[in-house]
Amino acid sequence: MRIGPVPVGRGAPLVLIAGLNVIENERATLEAAERLQDLALRHTLPLVFKASFDKANRSSLRSFRGPGLDEGLRILARVKRVTGLPILTDVHGPEQAKAAAGVVDCLQVPAFLCRQTDLIAACAATGLPINIKKGQFMAPLDMRNAVEKAQALGATGVLVTERGTSFGYNNLVVDLRALPSMRAFAPICFDATHAVQHPGAAGDASDGDRRFVAPLARAAVAVGIDALFIEAHADPDRAPCDGPSQVTFDALTELLGEVRRIADAVSGAGGGESL
Repeated sequence: MRIGPVPVGRGAPLVLIAGLNVIENERATLEAAERLQDLALRHTLPLVFKASFDKANRSSLRSFRGPGLDEGLRILARVKRVTGLPILTDVHGPEQAKAAAGVVDCLQVPAFLCRQTDLIAACAATGLPINIKKGQFMAPLDMRNAVEKAQALGATGVLVTERGTSFGYNNLVVDLRALPSMRAFAPICFDATHAVQHPGAAGDASDGDRRFVAPLARAAVAVGIDALFIEAHADPDRAPCDGPSQVTFDALTELLGEVRRIADAVSGAGGGESL
């Protein structure tokens, strides 16, 4: 499959999917995209820029959701014009898919919605590739049904993203066995930032522990993945959504250097390829 000009899977180089958890404003979004583009070029990683125009599954009605569909897509279109980067964004309802597809290069189905047939059908009908995030409640092999559903509905390519599994109260655990298990039937992405979330642990918001982003990312690349998903922020402690799970750009550049060396080592050792 391809996200814009970027090949994903079947032995293609490791892809970086990175950006903001949610669009805050045009200037910050463009600055983030340009900074990530510089980091990706420095570490020779193909980049897909990710940002959400709406975070519909917030813990509280008071939580920041983003600028909404129209303004969010306008900002993403400007980022695409200025940087030339392929763009990924998530959609939460079937009615959003067609509009988003007019701007972005890949549509993402959120983890909580990975079994929603009407949403997957609307995304598939756009002709764009789909990134389906594995539900926190799903066993890895059960994601085969989501992939086959999308393919049967005409999706041009399906990427599956692992983002941790519910583990007791307000916590997630990453079972690295899930990566090769799902990579047997689809290209696989690992979301290193949402995997360190503590869902709902802050009372009216999710908490998290960014200390574990780097070790989990390194481990996933060593096991074998096709794409690495990371959200960064200029000042994560002041981010309006999921700040505790996001990393700074300085931390990200250090991590990308480590990831690049691990990916090269795995490739040189004949690491497994995905579909």
